[in-house]
Amino acid sequence: MSLRVVFAGTPVFAAPALEALAAQHLIVGVLTQPDRPAGRGRALQASPVKSAALARGLPVSQPHTLRGGSPEAVAGLAQVAAWRPDVMVVVAYGLILPRTVLTLPRLGCLNIHASLLPRWRGAAPIQRAILAGDAATGVTIMQMDEGLDTGPMLLSRALPIDTAWVAGELHDALAALGATAIVEALAGLEAGRLVPVAQPQDGVRYAAKLAKAEGRIDWQADVAAIDRQIRAFNPWPAAQAFFRGEPVKLLRSRVLAGRAAPADAVPGTVLGIHAGLLEIACHGGILGLAQLQRAGRRAVSAQDFANADLRDDRTAVFS
Repeated sequence: MSLRVVFAGTPVFAAPALEALAAQHLIVGVLTQPDRPAGRGRALQASPVKSAALARGLPVSQPHTLRGGSPEAVAGLAQVAAWRPDVMVVVAYGLILPRTVLTLPRLGCLNIHASLLPRWRGAAPIQRAILAGDAATGVTIMQMDEGLDTGPMLLSRALPIDTAWVAGELHDALAALGATAIVEALAGLEAGRLVPVAQPQDGVRYAAKLAKAEGRIDWQADVAAIDRQIRAFNPWPAAQAFFRGEPVKLLRSRVLAGRAAPADAVPGTVLGIHAGLLEIACHGGILGLAQLQRAGRRAVSAQDFANADLRDDRTAVFS
């Protein structure tokens, strides 16, 4: 059965869900964040969800807020009510929804969250899962309440975390999984096959918003932790170290299994390049850097970085 769906979302992560829902249901309206300045020229740029909605000819509303009694909030609420939704689907929208919106659709407001709740509630579940060394993550479809990712769950779908993935790659995999899961959840909810289940109290972890300073590499950390940091912060804020006094982004890496650094090597010391990897001494092993980016330049392979910046230098150290 086709449902009347209001979709609320903003970034790239939300776009696959909008496309999947539009193929199965009637999207009566789309809420997304207002256009923001972007790029060097700081020209206003539409969100990925707005672009996808306009390409399908869907009606779009971009209120700055839906809370309080301002004329803009009142008009935004009136627009949502006029769309007469059976359900609202929310994916990384970026605005807090008041209770009047949460209770408006007859099937409520459903959220696609990029973790297996209650683990990693909050703003950065993808990056926190990689940083923590989780073997798997996934998506949860939950019925929204007024808390922060605290609503009852309809279904979850797990996804193993490939140890070579950076956060951007895990993001894309979870976006696709979420799109499939929300279509399944709507069918089950409408048919009465799915019943919301309260989240367990055990296992709650919060995924705090990323800070740029978290990308700074501490070479005194364990090699596995440094590798996770590099993967978790690609593409943003990117793990960063210093090489000969200049900042360098470390974009891709892996731990070289079964390899130990020389006992006298200072952590961060370049040991050489082998099989396309720049080998760095670390506590607990050797880190193989595969891709780096100097400030103001394009990203390059480890081999290209070594050819340009190491030459015959065998005493180079990252700090």
